[in-house]
Amino acid sequence: MTLEKIKKIREALLPVFSADVYDALDSMGYSDQCLDLKIKPLRDDMKLVGPALTVLGTREPLYGKELDGPASNDFAIFNLIYEGCVIVINGEKDEQTGHWGEMMSYGARNRKATGVVIDGGTRDKQGILNMEDWTCFAKYTTPIEARQRWRFKTFEKPIFMSGTLKRSVRVNPGDWVFGDCDAVIIIPQEILEEALSKILNIFKNESLSRKELSTGGNIEEIVAKYDRM
Repeated sequence: MTLEKIKKIREALLPVFSADVYDALDSMGYSDQCLDLKIKPLRDDMKLVGPALTVLGTREPLYGKELDGPASNDFAIFNLIYEGCVIVINGEKDEQTGHWGEMMSYGARNRKATGVVIDGGTRDKQGILNMEDWTCFAKYTTPIEARQRWRFKTFEKPIFMSGTLKRSVRVNPGDWVFGDCDAVIIIPQEILEEALSKILNIFKNESLSRKELSTGGNIEEIVAKYDRM
């Protein structure tokens, strides 16, 4: 996907809400795309939209071992980051360490990623909150360093993130990520165009409903008119 198209889709989706995204996918038969509701933004006004750059981690320590492949280099991920992407990390059920942090955030932002979603934890919450133009979603924050406890294993392969309505949600490289204060939802890239059309239609009707309700309109009549509750 071209950078121009990424920017265009991102601009279209940024104003909408996770409920709009969920309802559109639900109507298409993709009801299980919501990640674990414990994965939250570090601040409620954070919003995240973009294609996924997928990362799988492992609790097998890196240090003191010879490894093959791109994950043998601590900084290999920065060579894969592209403008507009969202880094999506499967922490592989590790529940103590920080799988990301402030310095990694600066490095990724400098490569023009838009943010990170972690099925796990981050360190340096205050430092990340002080950053401009960066968004971080995680299950928890922690001071515990990943070094000798956890490491990156593979990049840009299909991963499975903890789900809400089902145990896990598959995320392929290039699937679209939408996150706000309520949830993170994965939009499979193969249905993106149809989903985008439905999402924007729902958002339009909800905006019109909200406007009429805010001026004292009758809720029953407005719901019937716009088919939105």
